[in-house]
Amino acid sequence: MTDLKAIQAHVGVPADGILGPATLAAIAKALGITSTGIPVDPFARALSLILRHEGGFVNHPKDPGGMTNLGVTRKTLEGWRGRAVTEAEMRALTPAAVAPIYRKNYWDAARCDDLHPALALCVFDFAVNAGPGRAVKLLQSIAHVPVDGAIGPQTIAAANKLDPADAARRYSEARRAYYRSLSTFPTFGKGWLRRVDETEAEAGRLL
Repeated sequence: MTDLKAIQAHVGVPADGILGPATLAAIAKALGITSTGIPVDPFARALSLILRHEGGFVNHPKDPGGMTNLGVTRKTLEGWRGRAVTEAEMRALTPAAVAPIYRKNYWDAARCDDLHPALALCVFDFAVNAGPGRAVKLLQSIAHVPVDGAIGPQTIAAANKLDPADAARRYSEARRAYYRSLSTFPTFGKGWLRRVDETEAEAGRLL
């Protein structure tokens, strides 16, 4: 639970590795949400899970994303701020600082506000992990519309005609197949599959 402990340190609660009400409330507060307990806003609730998955500062030599903190890569942060950033700046990132990046670059890019919350969570998590274009293409594939990575009215309408429970299940299965096809699966595969399992389980609570 080292990653969760890093998140807890960021939001100022005891780093015990337990994702309990105090930790969730602290994350919500850090994101500017006034409610206590589990956030009810779909984006905020989804982001709480994303931050748990992404964890704190890492710089794994086999990770093509390079230096990362709270799931935000150095390249992404530099693009957001329009300048080069230092390792110290990467290490200093907080949930409140990265929330706007997640909303614009992933949640809004995949139009998650227009999807059922359960399916939106699955799409958002994959967008963060593999890019919004790939996440949208996967959605289009299960919705049986042209797979072009551009989400518009046709994709939204087709996705919202799907049964949310079945859509979340099929989307998750497609994610697993994608990960298994990657050359880096032997290194990161166990974590990726656990991430899909946890996201699918959380999606089930949103049905």
